[in-house]
Amino acid sequence: MTPDEFRAYGRQVVDWIADYHERVESFPVLAQVAPGDVRAALPAEPPEHGEPFGDVLRDLDEVILPGITHWQHPSFFAYFPANASGPAILGDLLASGLGVQGMLWATSPAATELETHVLDWLASLLGLPARFRSDSAGGGVIQHSASDAALVSLLAALHRVSKGRTEHAGVADGRFTVYTSAQTHSSLEKACRIAGLGADALRKIDVEPATLAARPEHLRELLARDIAGGRTPALVVASVGATGTGAVDPVAELAAIAHEYGAWLHVDAAWAGVAAVAPELRWLNDGLDLADSYCTNPHKWLLTNFDCDAFWVADRAALVGALSILPEYLRNTATESGAVIDYRDWHVPLGRRFRALKLWAVIRWYGADGLRAHVRKHVALAQEFAAWVTADDRFEIVAPHPLSLVTFRLRAGDDATRALMDRVNASGELYLTHTLVDGAVALRMAIGSTLTERRHVEAAWRALSA
Repeated sequence: MTPDEFRAYGRQVVDWIADYHERVESFPVLAQVAPGDVRAALPAEPPEHGEPFGDVLRDLDEVILPGITHWQHPSFFAYFPANASGPAILGDLLASGLGVQGMLWATSPAATELETHVLDWLASLLGLPARFRSDSAGGGVIQHSASDAALVSLLAALHRVSKGRTEHAGVADGRFTVYTSAQTHSSLEKACRIAGLGADALRKIDVEPATLAARPEHLRELLARDIAGGRTPALVVASVGATGTGAVDPVAELAAIAHEYGAWLHVDAAWAGVAAVAPELRWLNDGLDLADSYCTNPHKWLLTNFDCDAFWVADRAALVGALSILPEYLRNTATESGAVIDYRDWHVPLGRRFRALKLWAVIRWYGADGLRAHVRKHVALAQEFAAWVTADDRFEIVAPHPLSLVTFRLRAGDDATRALMDRVNASGELYLTHTLVDGAVALRMAIGSTLTERRHVEAAWRALSA
């Protein structure tokens, strides 16, 4: 593709994306295809000769779009939001155009230094402790997702608690244990499997019935029991905005107990943490001055396209120690000087894209006031929705809702609640998902899409309460 062809088709692609955002509300939220429909519409074999890019755009409309569940639809209330925005899309396009592989500082100094700087910016915007900034012993890096953050936290924790010996001796012998509440994301169990500990290493902390937050006294009981049994606690994970219910764990208490037993304390604030851009919501940061690592996802609720997990450590030594391997072909003068960061040592992959560009573009376009307005709007809409639910005696709210997630159910029970969810989802007008609270089915109304306005929340309530 020549530069002139790229200009012509690039304009068509940008126009297509802009048109899509203008018309996304006209589509059913959920894809209206059966399993196999998309593949059946595609040729069985790849083309022998190149095709015009216009044919790709035609098939995008005719084949791909019908099989899309529209995460950017303003009535997408399932899971958590996956924000996209104009500046983030353009930042991603610029990163793709540059084609940077930023594994080392030397392979693109700007990719490394912009990422370091933008993570410091974000730490400042969120009011995070100074120990997470790059001018301390810690610092930040962009991971793919909170799942990656959980894995590298575990690897750093194992490195520290074993004094670096886990690189030479297997860990799948039952020695090391990991702790979190049942409300925490399933990614932690996967991290235990990937790290070689196995799912049996994971201990679930009981939660308080009223708040669904982890009970510190039960964590202490679990730790003491494992120590007595000859095991070594490695990692405790606290949730700030748990996936199912939005529960917020008492981070300071969990951290104090974790450190008493020699364990690393990681805070998973994947969805909720970015809300601290609003100063009145910085209670979400309580206890972070005791955390060893912390993550939150701008790609969920802060207008930045997937993938962009912001991950910080208070002391980078254990993280780099766990993940640094330096073959001869990666040796270079800048690395050996010790004066630069090589982010390949901060996560699992060697290769890495220039993801900082899109976060940089978002922060510059919206500014702190625009980001605060984005979060505040959704929090206010969630409180209004919760008031409507409370006023209807057919429904009950089953978890605290200080942010933009409301978890609720029909008093008539599980079958009625599931039937309601299936009915509204089948309509194509909105999309909700469910969770279990105390073993009972509950619906999750997760407000946060870039295009969501009050009228979309009102329409969702009309459909649910009809």
